[in-house]
Amino acid sequence: MTDLETNPPGGKQAESAARIRSFVAIGDSLTEGMEDRAADGRYLGFADRLAAHLGADVTGFRYANLAVRGRRMRHIFGEQLEMTLKFTPDLVTVHAGGNDVLRPGTNLDHLALEFDRGIRRLRGAGIRVVILSGHDTGWIPVLRVYRGRIAVFSMHLRSIAERNDCDIVDLWSMNALNDPRAWSADRLHLNAAGHRAVAARIADVLGRPMGPRELWARPFATPLADLPRILRRRQTRRWAREHLVPWLSRRALGRSSGDGRLPKRPDLTELERSDEIPEQ
Repeated sequence: MTDLETNPPGGKQAESAARIRSFVAIGDSLTEGMEDRAADGRYLGFADRLAAHLGADVTGFRYANLAVRGRRMRHIFGEQLEMTLKFTPDLVTVHAGGNDVLRPGTNLDHLALEFDRGIRRLRGAGIRVVILSGHDTGWIPVLRVYRGRIAVFSMHLRSIAERNDCDIVDLWSMNALNDPRAWSADRLHLNAAGHRAVAARIADVLGRPMGPRELWARPFATPLADLPRILRRRQTRRWAREHLVPWLSRRALGRSSGDGRLPKRPDLTELERSDEIPEQ
């Protein structure tokens, strides 16, 4: 079953869209918004973009973003979950497990059980949940070795969503995310185009589309240029030197880029004009 079959645009989700007056995003770097930078240097990301869209015509709309780069499952379904339950928002988006799945020794079945427990607590509190699955890394040299693990965990997430009556946005099924133009130079984080596509897909699932389906299905006006092999190899070597090696080094030392960082929006507060997403 595909993402579109599970979450058809304009389906039953639209009936409850008007009831979304508060939104909390939990997760890691994807939800924090790396590398989608505004002109003033702050990170935006799909969650900020979605919040701005949902709150555009809702007086007093409140939003919190508890995500921090590098966070693992125990953090997301630990302190982030506990804070979310105190807020009791109408909507929560969850992207968790990516930093655990990329650790070869992680037991994916045990990880899925931990994820399921967290989702059951959110649903038990009456909160609407949108789960984001993993994306396909098959187009990325070196990282494609994790493709099978990401696929297995994503199937766990689909099962969890079905058991707990949650919406799920299957990032793997979004062809736009298999295009390098949706990703930053590090190939680990979405850029503005990628974050816009994810936000638009979630908005469709919620019954509050940002515009036509093409916003997330076909966000690029032209086909991807096919570079000569020699140029692709040069790009890959430069990427490995500038981004992959530092990332692997941090992992080997047990460090995270999020060490010592706090959430960028830790309180469930009303959106202000300063929170608006600038045109880019």
